[in-house]
Amino acid sequence: MNKVELMKTANEVRKGIVTAVHSAKSGHPGGSLSAADIYTYLYFEEMNVDPKDPKKADRDRFVLSKGHTSPGYYSTLAHRGFFPVEDLPTFRHTGSYLQGHPCMQHVPGVDMSSGSLGQGISVAVGMAISAKLSGEDYRVYTLLGDGEIQEGQVWEASMLAAHRKLDNLVVIVDNNNLQIDGDISKVNSPYPIDEKFKAFNFHVINCDGHDFDSLAAAFKEARETKGQPTAIIAKTVKGKGVSFMEDNAGWHGKAPNDEQYAVAMEDLEKAGEALCQK
Repeated sequence: MNKVELMKTANEVRKGIVTAVHSAKSGHPGGSLSAADIYTYLYFEEMNVDPKDPKKADRDRFVLSKGHTSPGYYSTLAHRGFFPVEDLPTFRHTGSYLQGHPCMQHVPGVDMSSGSLGQGISVAVGMAISAKLSGEDYRVYTLLGDGEIQEGQVWEASMLAAHRKLDNLVVIVDNNNLQIDGDISKVNSPYPIDEKFKAFNFHVINCDGHDFDSLAAAFKEARETKGQPTAIIAKTVKGKGVSFMEDNAGWHGKAPNDEQYAVAMEDLEKAGEALCQK
């Protein structure tokens, strides 16, 4: 895909996020929207995956460590063809396979059930070690929230990843600067995030998480890095793409009502129309 096609796809992913959370009347739109471009780049450009064969042995693995942003994950998987986009409005409904947190037993394309913050990166490290032990060349990607990295388990896993020289592992931090209680620097600051990962012997890349050229350069550099794991610190805006949600911690875990849903979808429709002019 070229850059404009990726931007269009990410915009459709955002529509799916807003639709799913509105339909459920609950969920986490803010961090799903901030990560939409990252999800899109991973699944439409970077990762070796096949919607027709979700469990193929040589596929790249992805672990959503910040599992509460499942609306973004599900919308991306649906638009990539793992399951019907039409199922997104069943999100969090009784009997739906699209639970509030990803479940590997029920959702095609999900490699690991997640949601308990801090644990996903540990699983990703285990997957990367497994690939090294069996001589397989698949790569492992994990997406963390910047509030999530306040968890001690994140740094235990990072220590092991560097010790084992896991150059097949890419840790992505969605650095939107907000968590459920507000500004991360005021709640329990993890800054400077890049220097912390460097201290744990990661190769560190800072990028713009909403610019596909920046994301492409970051993931290319990660692929070329040998002998140590990579951490990509992606600067993003919480609620990106929806005017009243942007950079607003109140939309961390709240669903839009009917009126707000209409405004959000209008924002995204206009963004899509503008992209069609490019």
